[in-house]
Amino acid sequence: MAQSDPEKSTQLSPALIATLVVIPVVVLALFIAFAAVNYSNRPGDDPSPVEGYATAQGAGADKCPSFIDALPDTLGDYTGKSVDGTTVRWGKDDSEPIVVRCGVERPAELAPTSSLQVIDPVQWFMTDTVRGVGQAYVSVDHRPYIAVWVPSGAGNAPITDVSALVAKHLERAPLDFGR
Repeated sequence: MAQSDPEKSTQLSPALIATLVVIPVVVLALFIAFAAVNYSNRPGDDPSPVEGYATAQGAGADKCPSFIDALPDTLGDYTGKSVDGTTVRWGKDDSEPIVVRCGVERPAELAPTSSLQVIDPVQWFMTDTVRGVGQAYVSVDHRPYIAVWVPSGAGNAPITDVSALVAKHLERAPLDFGR
C-alpha cells in the first residue's frame, strides 16, 4: 500500500486558492452594486413629471408668485415646503414628494373628448401616471395652468387643498382645446 507524502497533503491547489479569493470579491462587488442601485432609486430622487413641463409665457404668469405664497407649509402629511422659482415641493419619509408648478403650458393632449376630474370647484386633466409611484394633473379651467404631482398613497387631501387655493387665487377661464 502506498503512503501519501505529508508535504503534498497540506498544499492547496492553485485552482482552490483562486476560488477562495474570487468568491469573496464577487460577493463584495454584488453587495456594492445592489447598494448603489437601491440608493439611486430612493423615493424623491427622480424629478416628477411636472418638473419637466414647459413653462407658459404670458396668460396670468404674473399671478404665480402670489399663488405660491398662498400654498401652505404642509399638504396632508407632507411637510417642509420648499420653493424653487415656480415649483413647490413637500416631502415625507419613504415617499415621493408632492410637487406643484405654476404657469405650465396647456396640455397638448387636452381635447373636447378628454376626461376631466372635478375636484370642487376645479377641473383637472390627468397628464401622467407612473404606476405605483403617482399621478400628475393640470388644472385646465383657471389661469395660469397649475400642474400637481400626487404620489401614490398621498390621498385626496393634497389635491383638494390645492384646488381650493386655485379657485380662490386664480382667475377662472374657459377650457382651451388649442384650436
